[in-house]
Amino acid sequence: MSKIESKLIELGIELPEAPKPVANYIPAKRTGNLIYIAGQIPIKNGVIQKGKLGKDITLEESKNATKLCAIGCLAAIKTICPLDKVTSIVAMHGLVNSTSDNTEQADAMNGASDLIVQVFGEIGKHTRTAVGVSVPHNIAASVYMVVEIND
Repeated sequence: MSKIESKLIELGIELPEAPKPVANYIPAKRTGNLIYIAGQIPIKNGVIQKGKLGKDITLEESKNATKLCAIGCLAAIKTICPLDKVTSIVAMHGLVNSTSDNTEQADAMNGASDLIVQVFGEIGKHTRTAVGVSVPHNIAASVYMVVEIND
């Protein structure tokens, strides 16, 4: 078993199958030694987490949503290569469904960032953006990533 998969088990995380695209795109694409992961949404046991930070869901629920998005990103990476081939999490970008007066988007994105650093350690430290938007279908968040791999 790989080091990263062992860490996921230790954290009690089981990766889902990468979600099937609902439009004309793919979950992940490799170019050179980079993998670009399409925005992943918070899904657990087939249920999409919905709600708007500052209105329908709490900061803790929003953090959990971004964490679930990051788990989806890991599943998408596995469609390209084993997770142990990741040498750097280059960037993470989060779209947090929130009210126009809410300012906790960066705090909400800590759910995703903290998980990635727990899983990958030093190579999990990344650049990041966190933006408050109105996510389609009232989905709580969407997170996309760029990772570097080594063959």
